[in-house]
Amino acid sequence: MTPRAPTTTLVTGPVRSGKSRHAEHLVALQRNVLYVATGRPAEDDDPAWAARVRAHQERRPSSWRTLETADAQEALTAAVGPVIIDCLGTWLTAQVDLVGWDDLDHATDQVRQRTASLIESLCRARHPVVVVTNEVGWSLVPVTASGRFFQDELGRLNAAVAEVAAAVHLVVAGRVLDLTQAPLVPRSLPPRTLNA
Repeated sequence: MTPRAPTTTLVTGPVRSGKSRHAEHLVALQRNVLYVATGRPAEDDDPAWAARVRAHQERRPSSWRTLETADAQEALTAAVGPVIIDCLGTWLTAQVDLVGWDDLDHATDQVRQRTASLIESLCRARHPVVVVTNEVGWSLVPVTASGRFFQDELGRLNAAVAEVAAAVHLVVAGRVLDLTQAPLVPRSLPPRTLNA
């Protein structure tokens, strides 16, 4: 039986669709919100990334606490109120960075272990948790091995979190679709039977 994360909402969709704003709206009236920023900190040598980080920071209420870390599991354990994890794509990147992108077999093991740990933490969470992620596989297949690895592993990660989440929202073009009642894709085909 698949465990459940009864306090978790997964918010997914393409880049610049409004996912983070929707996630923030879901807990806007809550107290003690912890915003777990899993991306790398703003850097002077990348003005575009720094501007993106700054826009996110400026939009959040001043009462929210921000934690910049790739250890979402530890953040969930220590939380005393609602948590936003933004986002799984940068979390996945950080997990691979720990072992290096030049050994994707080792990276696969790292990602699978950390994913299992993250799922366990979500299932144990006692406060509302909103997890933001990207849908990156809706277009071209990347030409590099690392690009294909990232796309495939993020797709698997999204499906694993969606399977245990209490709610799943898809944000596209600034619109929210509630997928919570949509059926899950079966893990395998039913057993084959011979026609008599």
